[in-house]
Formats: sequence, C-alpha cells, structure tokens
Amino acid sequence: MTLQVVNSPFDEKQTEILNQILPTLTDAQKNWLSGYLAASQSHSSQSVTPVEQPAPTQVKTRTVTILYGSETGNSQELAEQLSKQLKDMQRDVTVSAMDDFKPKKLKEAEDLFIITATHGEGDPPDNAIQFHEFLHSRKAPKLEDVNFSVLSLGDESYEHFCQTGKDFDKRLEELGATRIHPRVDCDVDYEEPADEWISEVIGILKKDAGNNTQTVDTQPTPAEQPIYSKNNPYSAEVLDNIVLSGKGSNKETRHIEISLEGSNLSYEPGDCLAIYPKNDPALVQAIIEELKWNAEQTIPINKQGEIRSVQEALTSIFEITRITKGLLEKASTYFNHEHLQELVKDPEKVKAYIDGRDLLDLIIDYPPKQLDPTSIMHFLRKIPARQYSIASSYQANPDEVHLTLATVRYHTHGRDRCGVCTGEIADRIKPGDQLNVYVHKNPNFKFPMDEETPVIMIGPGTGVAPFRGYIEEREELELKGKTWLFFGDQHFRTDFLYQVDWQNWLKQGYLSKMDVAFSRDSEQKVYVQHRMQEKAKELFEWIEAGAHLFVCGDEKRMAKDVHEALISIISEQGKLSEEAAKEYINKLKQEKRYQRDVY
Repeated sequence: MTLQVVNSPFDEKQTEILNQILPTLTDAQKNWLSGYLAASQSHSSQSVTPVEQPAPTQVKTRTVTILYGSETGNSQELAEQLSKQLKDMQRDVTVSAMDDFKPKKLKEAEDLFIITATHGEGDPPDNAIQFHEFLHSRKAPKLEDVNFSVLSLGDESYEHFCQTGKDFDKRLEELGATRIHPRVDCDVDYEEPADEWISEVIGILKKDAGNNTQTVDTQPTPAEQPIYSKNNPYSAEVLDNIVLSGKGSNKETRHIEISLEGSNLSYEPGDCLAIYPKNDPALVQAIIEELKWNAEQTIPINKQGEIRSVQEALTSIFEITRITKGLLEKASTYFNHEHLQELVKDPEKVKAYIDGRDLLDLIIDYPPKQLDPTSIMHFLRKIPARQYSIASSYQANPDEVHLTLATVRYHTHGRDRCGVCTGEIADRIKPGDQLNVYVHKNPNFKFPMDEETPVIMIGPGTGVAPFRGYIEEREELELKGKTWLFFGDQHFRTDFLYQVDWQNWLKQGYLSKMDVAFSRDSEQKVYVQHRMQEKAKELFEWIEAGAHLFVCGDEKRMAKDVHEALISIISEQGKLSEEAAKEYINKLKQEKRYQRDVY
C-alpha cells in the first residue's frame, strides 16, 4: 500500500521519503524497524538499540494433584497451603478431599501429593476410606508415570502411628509410582516438620521445572490487630465453670463459659475450641524433686534457642502425662539405664509398659543417671492442644464460647490421676482465670442452615455439645424445619445434660423430635442405637427425604454401634443386602449427608 498524505499522519516530504525506502526493506529490516520504534516509544528518554529476540520457548510443566484425608481439618489446611504456594509458581494444581476425587482420574495424575491423618487405631479418616480401599484393590491403575510424596499426620501415643500415610506411601510405590521425597510422619506438634516437607517438595518441583517457574510475590497486609491461632493462642477469661451433672452422678460433667471479647475470633456450629492446658503443679514438683533438678534453671525448649525455667517448661511446654513408644526410644539414649535400653527392644513389652504411665513413672522405674535438664527437649514432645466441640452459637453469643467437658479421673499404677485439661479446669480454674485458646475450624462437620433439610443428630453424653450450639443458632436465625435429636447417658435424674434447653426448643419448634436413652435406669441397658432401631421406619423415611445425619461422641463403642445400627436399619427398611446398605451409607458420606465428629 502506497502512503499518501491523506491516509497517514506524515507530511508531504516525509511521505515521499518513506515511499522510497519501504519497498526496498527486507522482512528482517522491517522487523528491526518496528522493534526500534516500539522501544523508542517505551523508553523515549533513552537511546535503545532493539535486538530481534526469538519467541520464548514454552516449557510444559507437569500437573500437580494434592489429595487430603482429614478428620479435623489439619490435613486440609496443609493441602491448601501447599496448593497456594504451587499456584504462586504458576503450576496447574488440583486440590481435593479424597472422597471428592474420582479414582479413575488417578491414572492421569503426574505429580501426586498425599496429605493424610490417621484415625483411631490406624484407620483412614472418614473422607479417605473409599479412596484407601480403591487404591488397595485390584482396580487401582499402574502409576509408572506418577511422581509422589506423602505427608502423614498422627499421634505417637497410638500404636499404629501415622498408619494411613504409611499405607498410601507403600501402595503408591507398589503401583509403580516414583517417590520424589521420603514420607514424613508428624506427631501432634506437626507444624515444623510439615513446613519442612512443603518447602522441600516445592524445591524439588522448582528443580524439575528447570527453575523456569515464576513465583508471584504477595505482600502481607498489616493486620489491624493480632490474629489468634494455634501458634498464637488468645488468653481468654473464664466467665463461668459449673458442674452440669446432678448430685449423685457417676460422672463429673462441666459447663464452661469463656469470653472471646476483643479477640476477633468467630466460629460456626460444628467447630471446636482448642485449649492449651497446663500440667498439674504437684506432678511437676514431684518430677523435679525425683530428678533433683533446680526448678529455676533455664533450659532451651526448641531449636530456635528459646529458653524457659525448668518449672515453666514442665508446666506449660512439654507433655509429661503420657508416654509414647517414641518417647521411650529417645529417652533410653539419655537415661543411660541398661534395663530401659533392653525394654525398648521388645515391642510387646513397650506396649504394655506405656499404657497409663507418665514421666514420673518412667523416672522412678528407670532412674536416669545424671540426666541433664537441657536434654528434655530432645525426648519430650510439646503439650498438644485439647479440642472440644463448641456448645454455643456465635450468632447468639458473639463474645462468648461454651464448652461441655467430662472430667477424666482414674486410678492406675498406684496413683490417682486425671485428664490434663479437664483436671485443670475442674480443680484449678475459677471464673476470672485465663486459658490459652484458639478456634479450630472443622470443615468435615458442617450443618445445613435452612428449613427444608431434615437433620438427625446423635450425641450421647458430652457428644451432645455441638447440637446445642446448632439448635441455639437455628433459634437465633429463626429457622425451624425438621430436627431430631437422639441423646443418651447413664441416669435421667443426674445426667440429662441441658434438659431445660431441649424442652424449651421442643416447645418452640426449633427441635422437632427427641429420643433419649438412659442406660442405668432400667434392668437392661438401653443406648441411643436401640432407640434408633425402635424408630427405624421413621428414621429411614427421614433419610430417604434427604436428611443429614450427624454423630458426635465416643468412637470406640458408641460411634461403631450407631454405624452398625444404621446399616441394619437401611438394610431392613430399604430391603437391601448388607453390602448394598453399606454402599448406601458410603453415598451419604460422599454427599456430606453423614458426618461424624468422634474421638
């Protein structure tokens, strides 16, 4: 096209010169000229000589799949933390709960990261059961092109520590996947090893991508006030601490009210309040005297070099009321006691010894030879926070949180003992005292907030706590609808927790139905699962109509018995085989219509 004055911004002389030059230019010269003009415009104050650059080569990075199995939300939180860092590196990331992930897509995975808790005695969390079964079945695909690593969360005080993570790690290798980083098993104070695992995994992926990934820097925004969390708990005032169980009860159940005013902490029905307890001063003193230590001597409490007095370290930092297999093994290298060194070689004897014993038992049974107090950080673990289901509604009590606690007391190995946290609250905490707390979100125990969805709640004993919070929230939001509570305990007269609340909510219509079972009030013991069986027809009708089921409380007996009762009810009422009834329940789990908070 020939330039003219009328079709260009150039004057007559410029147009004539350009029309003479342009037809003589090669393609390379035209590209150079266009680059020169663009550079001149961008950097008008500088003299720039543009150089023709080849188009950047697009390096295809492998996709990342992060699957988590989580009972209380810790694994999910870590999975989301890893996902965010990878997305900041411009990686293509899929993050999913195991029960939301379609197993058939596993063969499409490239870089696979498993983050999982272990529940109870080595079992997968509820939202990992089906994926665990699939991976260990004949249907599992070969995974020769998959790179993987596993982060496992657990509690060393359990015999099958981090077993689910170990299962996944072993099975992925058996299916041909390549382990790019060794499995890391974390105890209850999991943050530091988990952070290290995430950092090392990120480093490996950067290296594999040839450092072509670009990290997006995100500048932290200054917080208007402290953010209280697991690593920065809030010092909360106790407003009330009353015995909830009646006079003559075999149990000591307490109702605790704690102030959150000024904390900016909030919660939803189903969430937990975590408390960092302090050890019994009498037990701390007995240990110090037995070891002939100076209570005021300062010692390191972590790798960062923080120091505390021996007294404070044994009171507020380290767990001294429970012995684990790992503690025994580590302590044997510091105690210099040959019988202890022999003991740790026999797993069965270790299992028998640690049951019900604490640090005082250990140092009496196997007196250490000149144990340096600075060594305790190497074999004692940190006191884990105790989590309790919240028994109140934030909407109704925005500046408070209520808990329902059963005080643990028992006698074993010649001494009276009590639970670390429940014992402290029962014996040493009065209104006006402080507790270090934070809110633990529980994404796997979430209630529907509408009037259309029927809700069935099964919570014997202190397991009723989250249901009190839920119905209180419905009252505050003026939501009625179909709600049905199954509650059980020992005696009607002394153990009907929150009886007045339930009766008021029944009258007002916020609670539609309530069935109770008091096991010690009749010759034959009756539990909540028996009441469920009695109402099997109606219970199944509610489930068929879309009801959501929630179970909270003791895992070892109640939760298992309730689960078996559900299988029986669905099989009988739905005219299904036992196998089909189990599949029915698995579908309820997948649809988040059967959720459990069991311990």
